[in-house]
Amino acid sequence: MTWLLALAGLLTVAVPLALLYRPLGDYMAKVFSTDRHWKVERGLYRLIGVDPDGQQTWQAYLRAVLVFSGVGLILLYLMQRLQAYLPYSLGLPAMPPDLAFNTAASFVGNTNWQAYSPEQTVGYTVQMAGLAVQSFVSAAAGIAVSMALVRGIAGRRRKTIGNFWVDVTRANLRLLLPLSVIAALVFLAGGVVQNFSGFTDVTTVSGGHQLIPGGPLASQEAIKMLGTNGGGFFNANSAHPFENPTPWTNLFQVFLLLVIPFALPRTFGRLVNDKRLGNAVVTTMAGLFLIVYAAITAFEVSGRGTAPELAGAAMEGKEQRFGLLGSTLFATATTGTSGGAANSTHDSYTAFGGITEMLNMALGEVTPGGVGAGLYTILILVVVAVFLTGLLLGRAPLMCGKRIGLREMKIASLALLALPTLALGGLALTLGIPPVRDQILNEALSTGGPHGLSELIYAFISASINNGSAFGGLSANSVWLNVTLGLIILLGRFIVIALVLALAGSLAAQDQAPAAVAELPLHTPQFVLGLMALIVYVAVPTLLPILMAGPLAEGFG
Repeated sequence: MTWLLALAGLLTVAVPLALLYRPLGDYMAKVFSTDRHWKVERGLYRLIGVDPDGQQTWQAYLRAVLVFSGVGLILLYLMQRLQAYLPYSLGLPAMPPDLAFNTAASFVGNTNWQAYSPEQTVGYTVQMAGLAVQSFVSAAAGIAVSMALVRGIAGRRRKTIGNFWVDVTRANLRLLLPLSVIAALVFLAGGVVQNFSGFTDVTTVSGGHQLIPGGPLASQEAIKMLGTNGGGFFNANSAHPFENPTPWTNLFQVFLLLVIPFALPRTFGRLVNDKRLGNAVVTTMAGLFLIVYAAITAFEVSGRGTAPELAGAAMEGKEQRFGLLGSTLFATATTGTSGGAANSTHDSYTAFGGITEMLNMALGEVTPGGVGAGLYTILILVVVAVFLTGLLLGRAPLMCGKRIGLREMKIASLALLALPTLALGGLALTLGIPPVRDQILNEALSTGGPHGLSELIYAFISASINNGSAFGGLSANSVWLNVTLGLIILLGRFIVIALVLALAGSLAAQDQAPAAVAELPLHTPQFVLGLMALIVYVAVPTLLPILMAGPLAEGFG
């Protein structure tokens, strides 16, 4: 019965995703390929001094991404530091410099890691004009970069890969904003709060007093999920009844996390004129998602210990209104995208459930990944798979008529090395400096031993892959962790983006391979299985040694 219910919950989300795969994917292909500009878009281009019909090289595109993101980082930092002087600050003080930097880096990097309790730290102006705005534009930047890579694959002997300012404007105005309005209305119908009431003093049933925070929540919740952001309005995030009131709003949140990332392979297939390759990419994403969901659910259902066995499952840290299956489905979606949202405490999952969540992030977040980021990450892995398969079979390594040579492999390999280098390097530096290590062990971790190490490992993997979720037992609001994790978030985001755009430029400059050169069939079940195996092979061995000292040691212990 448990597995039938798990299948029913999965199908409740999968069926609408499948129905929207083609129309939404085709719509996005039209959005990013048409030459027509809306009047409001032309007004914005004139305001910022951009020629919407001008094309950019990959270097110019990268400069635009960095300038756009850098300005956003500075503005969000200043808003947090000046919060006390802003309207609707709710009497809250300015954020400390290190926490403001961490938060700004996190939201600009589409990571949304939060080392603070939002309802006790951030006023409405910073929430709406700062955090929510970055939730839109950082998600749009990810989509824009993925479209630049797709144009590089589809282009022939071109030096340009599009116009970042046009891409990011269209991603916001034609995609994220209208879908967010619809999603916000659905959340309102489901009971999600939307007001400016501040803090309400209520008398509890026991005669005590409690401050209940309100806020413009439904509008923030829409882009939080749709843009795979995850920054919660409340500290409890999607476990809070004001953010996620009912089982059906829980499933709707999962749907919003997945709908754009799962439709983007269709957009890719349309733009490169190879729909079968797009279908192979989405099949790979879906296959890995199913494996992770089944694994996390199995580990939680069979949770060992007196309390889990009496409850019938490992229900500690999970909301009763969602149940175990609603929690594991959400956990699979949020660790498989860059959505740091959580409707349960990952710190309370079984050791093997927790390690599966970590490995899901370590796959590169391609199950299906964040908006835009999931597509360009899996396309990097396709490049590697094509090259290796060509070597094994003695065939020319071609992808959409483009040769995958030494230059492309170097770029792809560097992109794949970013996650383990940043995660393991940051972790080693943190534990290698005695004063920092002592502070972490004595003040930041909720427990010692393998589980405490797991909390720390999770944090560094989450930051480097731009996920933003956490085990929950780590008190990360310290100067060292705020600055270190903030830097890792920025490096994990923009080093990979720079390499993706370099790959796009390299591929765009190529001509179509001669017709006499036989191309590998990339839409077959064999290639899909090979790609899935490559993704697992790249992710697991790199992090397995450190995982053996944390969650694996805890699980086998």
